[in-house]
Amino acid sequence: MTRICVFCGSSSGTDPVYSRTAAAVGEFLAENGIELVYGGGRVGLMGTVADSVLANGGRVIGVIPEALDKKEIAHKGLTELHVVTSMHQRKALMAELSDGFVAMPGGFGTFEEICEIVTWAQLGIHQKPCGLLNVNGFYDPLIELFDRSTGSGFIRPEHRQIILVGTEIDGLFESMKNFKPPAIEKWIDNDST
Repeated sequence: MTRICVFCGSSSGTDPVYSRTAAAVGEFLAENGIELVYGGGRVGLMGTVADSVLANGGRVIGVIPEALDKKEIAHKGLTELHVVTSMHQRKALMAELSDGFVAMPGGFGTFEEICEIVTWAQLGIHQKPCGLLNVNGFYDPLIELFDRSTGSGFIRPEHRQIILVGTEIDGLFESMKNFKPPAIEKWIDNDST
């Protein structure tokens, strides 16, 4: 994997551990020659991870919609910055440019991005690894929800394995490198026919 897309907050959150982790993720990516693909902002965890990659000699590709250019304050110091017209174009381009996906702590946008990219994997649109960086237990409730949905028959156990979880970026990245997508011919069992 040469490019990883990181989904994360345009806010830094209330716990300094989130910013420290974002800086560590950026350092890890740069030191391992992995390019960062992300939402293109210079604020919050987005800005921290991008700045860390750049400070450690790495390459950063940002993708930001015109409408968010001012709100998320586009980072003008990136290796590449793509300004697109919509959120749909943003997500499609980030997916196209990336070899894998990591969600760090964030809000609605982060949740939506990782859930959509996992759904694309479930549907066979891509076969790239998807991971949650579970900083300080941040994603415990979401992981519990995924497990509950699996136990309730809404997510197949094979599809539940699409979402990799780690508490440190190096361990999560190792799991992503070793990821084998589930081989499933159809994703819904229709017992009514």
